Amino acid sequence: MATQTLIYLFVGLSFALYIGIAIASRAASTKDFYVAGGHVPPVLNGMATAADWMSAASFISMAGIIAFLGYDGSVYLMGWTGGYVLLALLLAPYLRKFGQFTVPDFIGERYYSRLARVIAVLCLIIVSFTYVAGQMRGVGIVFSRFLEVDINTGVIVGMGIVFFYAVLGGMKGITYTQVAQYCVLIFAYLVPAIFISLLVTGNPIPQLGFGSDVADGSGVPVLAKLDATLTDLGFAAFTDGTKSKIDIFAITAALMVGTAGLPHVIVRFFTVPRVSDARKSAGYALIFIAILYTTAPAVAAFARLNFIDTVQNTEYQATPAWFKNWEEIGLIAWRDKNNDGAIQYAAGAPFDGKPVFADERGASGERVLQNASTENANEVYVDRDIMVLANPEIANLPGWVIALVAAGGLAAALSTAAGLLLVISASISHDLIKKTFVSDTTEKQELMYARIAAAVAILIAGYFGINPPAFVAQVVAFAFGLAAASIFPAILFGIFYKRMNREGAIAGMVAGMGFTWLYIAFFKFWRPDLNVAENWLLGISPEGIGFIGALINMAVALIVVQFTAPTPHKVMELVEDIRVPVRR
Repeated sequence: MATQTLIYLFVGLSFALYIGIAIASRAASTKDFYVAGGHVPPVLNGMATAADWMSAASFISMAGIIAFLGYDGSVYLMGWTGGYVLLALLLAPYLRKFGQFTVPDFIGERYYSRLARVIAVLCLIIVSFTYVAGQMRGVGIVFSRFLEVDINTGVIVGMGIVFFYAVLGGMKGITYTQVAQYCVLIFAYLVPAIFISLLVTGNPIPQLGFGSDVADGSGVPVLAKLDATLTDLGFAAFTDGTKSKIDIFAITAALMVGTAGLPHVIVRFFTVPRVSDARKSAGYALIFIAILYTTAPAVAAFARLNFIDTVQNTEYQATPAWFKNWEEIGLIAWRDKNNDGAIQYAAGAPFDGKPVFADERGASGERVLQNASTENANEVYVDRDIMVLANPEIANLPGWVIALVAAGGLAAALSTAAGLLLVISASISHDLIKKTFVSDTTEKQELMYARIAAAVAILIAGYFGINPPAFVAQVVAFAFGLAAASIFPAILFGIFYKRMNREGAIAGMVAGMGFTWLYIAFFKFWRPDLNVAENWLLGISPEGIGFIGALINMAVALIVVQFTAPTPHKVMELVEDIRVPVRR
């Protein structure tokens, strides 16, 4: 069977499965819509949490970022996995014991303030929309290549799929859909990794193959060969870092703290029956997440080696089909600067910005680029987000493996997108409408408002997917930074510092979110020409500034507490009750 037919078959069957689950488990009440009725078993909730958390950034973009950044890319591994441990141990059981539907619910009740609830909702919406932009971009990339449509059309198709099962099923439908999506995405990630590890090292276990010798009889370890290959081409060695220590620390810390403040992950711990089940599901989720995250560095190294071996000094006419397929949609490009008909891959930016294609073809048949840079010898542009998706094609794996990766990439992006959109809709319908502005809203009306909010959120998410500010993993890193600077400190103080009052929490959230958002917006949107290390505050990049935002949040909150009214006694009793462990 042809590869394209297999892709349509695999993707079609997976979509049919997701939609079938959404129909079978559609929400009949607000409790079903917000927290799946609170009856999800810990193992299934662990799988759903893993799928919710391992987004397109984890499946599609993380290995690609590591493939090109090398050692510097390890911040994503350390930050995201470390942050999940922080969330599981420090926050999840206490929030489950609190027993509400959403994060703004906790903040509104804990800080006895409608204004605190509203600000939490606004912070949550900003974080979620930033995060979901990366997911919709990931959907567009998968569709654009494997279903042979342009990226914008791919985003629109993905919007339609998410709309159907998120709006219909709510958290109940999404939870069981995400269990299926986890099974699809982890199988899709591991199968090609095992194949490629065998081809490159002869070892079927990618984690062990990563430290093994290349299977060419040379006795050279994979990392040593990759370092030598990259330095010969003028790149930094794969195992060397180019970022400053302060930036590495700040990015890792921002990702960790941001993970612990992500609303769509936190809400997953509201869906289990008991507090003890929240702890169990956190442990299961960590195991399920580790399977992919321990595989990613190996996938990154193998992908970069295979890419160089396939592309370097190859005549364009002899390039394999995968190169030309990705070239057609503008995610890989070549400009023959020295007119020798062969591809030269080296350090340096090949084009000014991203490639701009002309209508005509070049002498070798390549798509002609109008904005080639003449400053260096590099002739190749490659979008980092394609590496995991293109990996099976680069390694010439069977068509069914390529089809499986397409289905897995869509599962990863859609699972997180659905969770984020549900958080947005719940915050608007439950926290803004029901709890703040229209308190006499009936359950039926609230459910209707939640579905309308989800539909509007999908439209906005689609816009950001079509017009993303950066690579998928970088966009997601910005979302984590915003969560770190706004939501996490309020939750942390809310659980562990009884004296924190509403004035302190509100001032902290506003200061942390305002500073972090302005910093990211300045360097990524307003003045991207200044986005270099010498212009950053303390040498910290926009990806890591959320850590400074979190410190500002905490400092402002602690200062304001000293000059404002103390926390009411009944709220202090609530905090004590949350922190006391119970056997249930």
